[in-house]
Amino acid sequence: MAPRCFIIRHGETEWSLNGRHTGTTDLALTPNGEKRIKSTGKALVGNDRLIAPRKYVSPRSRAQRTLELLELGCRERLPWAETRRPEDEEPIRTEANVEVTEAVREWDYGDYEGLTSKQIREMRAEKGEGPWDIWRDGCPGGESPEDVIRRLDAVIAEIRQKYHGPCFDGSSSSEQGDVLIVAHGHILRAFAMRWTGKPLTETALILEAGGVGTLSYEHHNIEEPAVILGGGFVVDN
Repeated sequence: MAPRCFIIRHGETEWSLNGRHTGTTDLALTPNGEKRIKSTGKALVGNDRLIAPRKYVSPRSRAQRTLELLELGCRERLPWAETRRPEDEEPIRTEANVEVTEAVREWDYGDYEGLTSKQIREMRAEKGEGPWDIWRDGCPGGESPEDVIRRLDAVIAEIRQKYHGPCFDGSSSSEQGDVLIVAHGHILRAFAMRWTGKPLTETALILEAGGVGTLSYEHHNIEEPAVILGGGFVVDN
């Protein structure tokens, strides 16, 4: 089996519920969002289950809280925690360390932070601007598509060099190469497109709050990155 890269969008927040673009604003998960992530963790995470990988996580607290609620049971403490929980509360379920990285933070929406798509369309219309397409236009005062591509391509190259490459050359097993990224809606959709080398303007993917997606390779070939269909799902309560 080829090594995999799992992507998980953080759980539901009040802004994700009402469609407001949430980049730099740090919001808590809703109670329902927390419950759904806990269910996902129980069903999918652990050395004897689907997801037992190395991990990257966004610096935003909603993503870090999502990682906590998955109850990964890492041997080392989480980077933002002062101590590791006692083993009788959180048994060790994976051997991976967690790395917090700006590379997978959400798209910087700039002037569009906190606005819904409807509000953005109305604002652009008042200025005589055409329809907004984030994949083509980016965000005024925030990031352009080129900015996002640069940071995502760099982290994808790092994953392939450090974790997936050794699986293909035989120096590591596929299970040891699996990676999990906990981040945000737009950036994970862009990540999946760049994983397969596609331009962001071809994006036709969605990932709902708390959803899980799986990326890997065809023909056990690191030169043939692919999206695994059927790997995007959410576990309900």
